[in-house]
Order: sequence, then C-alpha cells, then structure tokens
Amino acid sequence: MSQDNSRNLIEVQHLTKSFVADTDFFGRPTSFVQAVDDVSFTIRRGEAFGLVGESGCGKTTIGKMICGLLKPTSGQILFEGRDITALGQRDRRAMCRDIQLVFQDPYASLNPRMTIGKIIAEPILTNKILPKDQVDERVDELLELVGLAPYMKNRYPHEFSGGQRQRVGIARALALNPKLIVCDEPVSALDVSIQAQVLNLLDDLKEQLGLTYLFIAHGLNVVKHISDRVGVMYLGRMMEIAPKESLYTEPLCPYTQALLSAIPSPDPKLQRRRIILEGDVPSPIDPPAGCRFASRCFAKIGACDVSAPEQREVLPDHICACRRYDNVAPELARDLSLEIQRDAARPSYGRGSDLINDDPVVTPEA
Repeated sequence: MSQDNSRNLIEVQHLTKSFVADTDFFGRPTSFVQAVDDVSFTIRRGEAFGLVGESGCGKTTIGKMICGLLKPTSGQILFEGRDITALGQRDRRAMCRDIQLVFQDPYASLNPRMTIGKIIAEPILTNKILPKDQVDERVDELLELVGLAPYMKNRYPHEFSGGQRQRVGIARALALNPKLIVCDEPVSALDVSIQAQVLNLLDDLKEQLGLTYLFIAHGLNVVKHISDRVGVMYLGRMMEIAPKESLYTEPLCPYTQALLSAIPSPDPKLQRRRIILEGDVPSPIDPPAGCRFASRCFAKIGACDVSAPEQREVLPDHICACRRYDNVAPELARDLSLEIQRDAARPSYGRGSDLINDDPVVTPEA
C-alpha cells in the first residue's frame, strides 16, 4: 500500500487495547477483553474518515485512544509524524489542543451548573488561548458559527433541545482551533430530522475551516453523507477501508456487503436483497484464531479458520482483509465480489421469509 505520508494527519499502526475481564483471588488478571486488535489506518488532512461497526467492535475505544482518554496496550498513533502514545503528561496535554472530541450524548456531556457561555469559554481559559477580555467575543463568534444566537450564552443546558446542545458541544470542540475532531456518534441520540441538520453543520464547518474528522457511527447510511473514506470494523478488527464511492458501489468484504444490504431504501423500485447473517458472534474474551467474521460468514473458505487475513490493497485505494481475495488479480476482484453477493442473497440461504424475490442484486447508489 503506497501512501504519501505527508498527506496523513493521523497514522494508526497496529493498535491494540485490552481490558481486564476477570482476576484471581490476589487481584491478578486472568482474562482480557480484546477491544481493539492490531488495527491500522490513516486519516488524511482535510478529510472525514468514517469508522463504522456494530456495538462493541472497538470503534469508540479507538477514538478515545486518539484523544488520549485511554492508553493503548500496544501500537502507535502518529499525529503529524509524532508518536503521541509515547509523550509525557505535559506534552500530551498540549497535544490535546489539536485533537478535540464531540461526545455522543448531548445531555450528559454539558455541565448543568454552567451557562453555555462558560462551557464554551472553559477550554479557552484553561489553555490560555486568548486574554480574558477577548473571550466573550470569541464565544459569540463560535455560537454564530454553529447556528446559535450569541444572546443564548447566558442560558443553561436544560433550556436547549438535544440538537442545540450538540451544537454547543461542537462549538466547545472548535474553541481551540483543533486540527482533528473526533465525532463519537454525535447524532445517534438525536431525532432523524435533527440528525440531518447536525450532519450538514459538520459538513459545512469542514469546508469552511478545513477540519479533519474521525466520524464514528453505527450505520453506513449515516457516514455516507459526511465521509470521504470509510473503515468497517468487526469485533476489534478492521475489515475494509475504501473511499466512499468505492465502498458503497463495490463492497468487497462479506460483512460490509451484509451491512449495505440492511440499509432501507425509500424507493420501492430499488429492491435490495437482504443478506441474513446466521451464527453467533465470537466472544472478545476468547476470539477465534482465524478471521473474526468466519463464524457468521456466508463466503467462508477453509483458510478463514486457520489464520487471520491481513489487510491488503485489493483495488486501488481499497483495502480489504478477506481470504477470498488472496492471490486474486484486481481486474477479477469486482467480479468475485458480485458473485459472493449473488450467492449470499439466494433464497436457499437463510430464512426465506426474510429475503426479497429473486431479482438481481442491487447495490446502494454512491
């Protein structure tokens, strides 16, 4: 995978994070939960990198490690070529000015005893970015930037709706002029109509301020509207990384194909065959030696249970970790991907009542 490192703002290299699951009588750990296992990816300057996967796959853990809220078990996180996992407390604290976090829950992430103005001003005063007599002006500017009126700065969080609170959280993240903003499922707690407004706001701010995002979400339908590239995770492992257009039109990994088939379409003429996954999710305490998705995969081969597949560039700038594409030429990978989808969506697979008729497989539009 040839990459221009000067384009990369963040480089995650073989990142691993384990949590203690159980201890013995003396308090010594006896088992661990492998939340993140050997994950590598890059985030380029000025792009929005979407990170998706089901609950418990490790995507939020990665976001917290990048922000410095969790310490990796092993691996490196390079920020502008500098390993931030090896920094001391003082240097890591200074680095936090460049990496800010927008939290998932807008109701729990704001201090109910502080006014909106004080919440936004707090990081500016703590880091001594501006003189005190200029802070109020900066708070007014940030409120207008996220679509709120400056006079609202004297109100408390309980006086705002969920969407307005999330706008306050975004304004707080922008207060230090960060280079990277980690958005940890910022719209999952909001109504659908409000989700679109917040996504449009984030997209506008990205273009206006030249921001870089790590956008964490559950569904591919959410990250589709804001991300430039998308990474798909499953049980602590990165399964596929690709530009948005390539991932949605030519998904290679069977897990990604199953996720895309579950996206509902508002057009009744666009009938997408559902891929029904069977089998049980392995335990993160005792993960399988082979591919993490093998126990539920509809395209499994013998090598899948033997060893974990490595990430490799199957198509241009399209990385996939799947044994089915070992030793497959790029010009044949697309045909193999379509064949896998057709085989998975046949009525003979899964429960017939959950499948749509035998029309050709239709993939989502980019």
